[in-house]
Amino acid sequence: MGTRRQFIRKGSLYTVGMGTSLFFPTEILASLRRTVSPNDKIQVGLIGCNGMGFADLTSLLKNSEVEVVALCDVDENVLRAKTADLEKANIKKPKWYTDYRKMLDDKDIDIVIVGTPDHWHCLQLVDAVDAGKDVYCEKPIANSIAECEAMLSAVDTSDRMVQIGQWQRSQPHFVDAINYVHSGKLGQIRLVKTWAYQGWMKSIPQVPNGPAPEGVDYKMWLGPAQDRPFNKNRFHFDFRWFWDYAGGLMTDWGVHLIDYALYGMKASTPKSVMAMGGKFAYPNDAAETPDTLQTVYEFDGFSLLWEHANGIDGGNYGRNHGIAFIGNNGTLVLDRGGWEVIPEKNRPNWSEDLGPKIAGVGLQTVKANGLDLHTVNFLEAIKKRDKSILNAPIKVGYDAAVVSHMGNVAYKTGERLFWDAQKGQFNHKEADALLTNEYHNGWKMPKK
Repeated sequence: MGTRRQFIRKGSLYTVGMGTSLFFPTEILASLRRTVSPNDKIQVGLIGCNGMGFADLTSLLKNSEVEVVALCDVDENVLRAKTADLEKANIKKPKWYTDYRKMLDDKDIDIVIVGTPDHWHCLQLVDAVDAGKDVYCEKPIANSIAECEAMLSAVDTSDRMVQIGQWQRSQPHFVDAINYVHSGKLGQIRLVKTWAYQGWMKSIPQVPNGPAPEGVDYKMWLGPAQDRPFNKNRFHFDFRWFWDYAGGLMTDWGVHLIDYALYGMKASTPKSVMAMGGKFAYPNDAAETPDTLQTVYEFDGFSLLWEHANGIDGGNYGRNHGIAFIGNNGTLVLDRGGWEVIPEKNRPNWSEDLGPKIAGVGLQTVKANGLDLHTVNFLEAIKKRDKSILNAPIKVGYDAAVVSHMGNVAYKTGERLFWDAQKGQFNHKEADALLTNEYHNGWKMPKK
């Protein structure tokens, strides 16, 4: 134990697989990993083994010093499937848990990955930090602004390294784009657009309630959420479209793209917010969150626009997702595929065109795997015990989640809301009631 702890503080990382795709066959892991002394292993436990939780784990495992020792999930079917995937990579079967609190009691675990549905993030991150673990937490960090506050307080008052899964913060072409924005070449930036048009997202048909699948601890899956009968529409991936557990595309994709808008503009919370939308594409399906939404945020000197639409891909600038920084001299457009600069024309009057105000920049494409770089950054911070080198520390996750949740609050109230930064509230009775979420089934929200 002592040797491994020293390694976490002082050792070097052997990193591989930087150019591999975000999701990759687990069989490849065996070829990426080299032999490392058991005493030099950084031991990881994963809570929530589907989707991005497992992607985060496999990214960490590309670093040979990392060893997975525990998997926690309320669905034993998922535990079996993910264990089989690991065994294909010649990784021995980890210990299984269905209650994350028992996993946190394991003193040998150094890192905890929180990959559960959003309504669980707050409790699990705070409990993991309290248990002395470093944490990689999936985005959005929380399911309410009150939870964001509690998580920020818990992390800031601890010595634990916490990285939020907004991995674009480690993606080189995103960083290069923001450096260009900060150069001032775009001139005064008056508007930032962010959007996610998701053509692959289809209607979720209404289905009756029924028994939970065999091997699922449904009471534990609900956790602090309201007690409801099991319905497969609310389970696993589609939890995102139900208010008890998440905030729809506004928070699911919003935190990624709004994060970079805030980063580029060196901003945090807006002065006001308003939102309009609804279930326009699929009015009678089972989802609760809006499938179409436009949200406008007012900041000092610029506006930020978020928009999303399910079932169509016709986003801005020919991209189904992205960020556009619109300045007096030109517009920088950025997405996961790359970035470019579209110059404004120098037109002294309506009939003259004196050419571009600035030189355009052709498409700068992706050259590395952002998730892999993000997990390596996390490991480096753990080794050095230095929060300052984290690319997505808790405050980054906090800012993006708070602004995204503000959009949902504005949508639910149907009003333009003004944020009181000193009090951390809107001074609007209905809106302020939506800043927190009720905890049920005996669970208590951590205090900030």
